[in-house]
Amino acid sequence: MSERGHHSRAHVVIVGGGFGGLSCARALARANVDVTLIDRQNHHLFQPLLYQVAMAGLSPSEIAAPIRSVVRKQKNVRVLLAEVISVDLHERCLYLDPPSEAPMRYDYLVLAPGARTHYFGHDDWSLFAPGLKSIDDAVEIRRRVLLAFEAAEREPSAEKRAQLLSFVVIGGGPTGVELAGSIAELSRFALGRDFRIAHPSEARVLLIEGGPRLLPTFDPELSEKSVMQLAELGVHVRTGTIVEGISAHGVHLRTGETLLADTVVWAAGVSCSPLIRALHPEVEVDRQGRAVVREDCSLPGHAETFVIGDAACFFDAAGHTLPGVSPTAMQMGRYVARLLRNEAGDPAPGARPAFVYADKGSMATIGRSRAIAQMKSLKLSGLLAWLAWLAVHIWYLIGFRNRFLVMFDWAWSYITYRRGARLITGGRLLPGPPLEHEHEHEAPARAAQ
Repeated sequence: MSERGHHSRAHVVIVGGGFGGLSCARALARANVDVTLIDRQNHHLFQPLLYQVAMAGLSPSEIAAPIRSVVRKQKNVRVLLAEVISVDLHERCLYLDPPSEAPMRYDYLVLAPGARTHYFGHDDWSLFAPGLKSIDDAVEIRRRVLLAFEAAEREPSAEKRAQLLSFVVIGGGPTGVELAGSIAELSRFALGRDFRIAHPSEARVLLIEGGPRLLPTFDPELSEKSVMQLAELGVHVRTGTIVEGISAHGVHLRTGETLLADTVVWAAGVSCSPLIRALHPEVEVDRQGRAVVREDCSLPGHAETFVIGDAACFFDAAGHTLPGVSPTAMQMGRYVARLLRNEAGDPAPGARPAFVYADKGSMATIGRSRAIAQMKSLKLSGLLAWLAWLAVHIWYLIGFRNRFLVMFDWAWSYITYRRGARLITGGRLLPGPPLEHEHEHEAPARAAQ
């Protein structure tokens, strides 16, 4: 039984306020349905610019917007701050945390829970090498990077300073390339005049990729140009390099080599939300835990349930899976919304048209005036690619205020090389992850105060 038994309109539940879920909710404005949007966070996050927060280029509020404010004019939408812990596809209901008195029932369900950082069975590495999927992740990376420079400033040993100023980024996809380039820019240009003993320009940034080349989804020519642009910033790139272990003071490679570095960042992979994995074996999933969906983005045998964005494994007409990028999620969200608008109140809806993805190309920024862009047969690199990347990302930001602030901050940073969000938070004054023995002295230290 669904909630339609109590209301005249169909009840659409959307799980996830990311690009896919929010696009679907906004496209259902003035539709003849009641929408409930559920997310674990109260904000929509513009993930492509998270690395800018991690590198002190932007503040978190400039790339995030409260979900309630985004949909405040849509009278048919309510927002719930909760986590969906399980889905009963047969009874058409959801179970939430914090729990409600009764499970939430739906007529249509849109699952857009996004993805998580994937450590390939080594979740213990997350302590030493944080990923970049949330504002908390970005703030933690920013803290570790800035504290590394602060620790180097008071370190008398040149050898130890070299280790403190060594940064390893694992993963040669867009996130890894952007992080490596930004760390190099931060050290070479933004921090150079602020320190007296440590020399930020001497920081060593190493980008590790297990595959044969960086940015494997791009044209090989553009991949090579990205390596050249990273080299101009002083980033050392190592491809075909497999990580076997990560500790508080470095990265251990399959070759037996150990790279000494107190700051390590993980950008090597993502996996689907556990919510989707929990639907297996009833729902077929791929190796990444994504739900295999039909041509209309619905689950086989459950036409009322849709999976979109990073959680969906969708095969196009050529048999290829769609990329896990924001345009894919947004197009899926708007497509599902159109289906729901057409079917709402129709007792005998017709056949659904298949979802067709419009590939608008791929972009990756490396640094100031450095980027690559690939739009079908058009290939750009350098300043033109960077300007295109800048325009696209500002355009997709939610809200005029965010666009204005980002444009102002980027213009200021471009002219002055300054980073206005260089704030160290968390109360800890040591770089790297917290160690167990630190907690043992925490209470006595407080007592002494």
